[in-house]
Amino acid sequence: MSDPKTMPDPERMEAAVHEYVSAFDAGDAGRIANLFAQDATVEDPIGTPKHVGKAAIEGFYRESMKTGPKLSLEGPVRLAQDYAVFAFSVNLTLEGSDMRIDVIDTFRFNEEAEVVEMRAYWGPANMHGFEQE
Repeated sequence: MSDPKTMPDPERMEAAVHEYVSAFDAGDAGRIANLFAQDATVEDPIGTPKHVGKAAIEGFYRESMKTGPKLSLEGPVRLAQDYAVFAFSVNLTLEGSDMRIDVIDTFRFNEEAEVVEMRAYWGPANMHGFEQE
């Protein structure tokens, strides 16, 4: 088991998740990149090539935000050791249709409470369309 003295602060870990959602909703890729360590990785969705380093991560999020998606946490952030795990939905309009993607992300943190690894779990079965009103 890890030494608790070297574990990141759980309050800072949870605050990072809330900052991630807030920055994403604001369309601010730079704020998101600031949550990550210099050599961090983002794998979104799981099984796709990783984005490595802050510049690549910021570029990935800048592209992801172009359609104006908004995030909504679905329940509490789960904290265990150096991980924060959280379920959320991504709400967006794609090709004229309102869509929701159900996602679970994992953030692994270093001792400074910087994200060193982000992995997003979702696939085509998690994409849902809404009836237009």
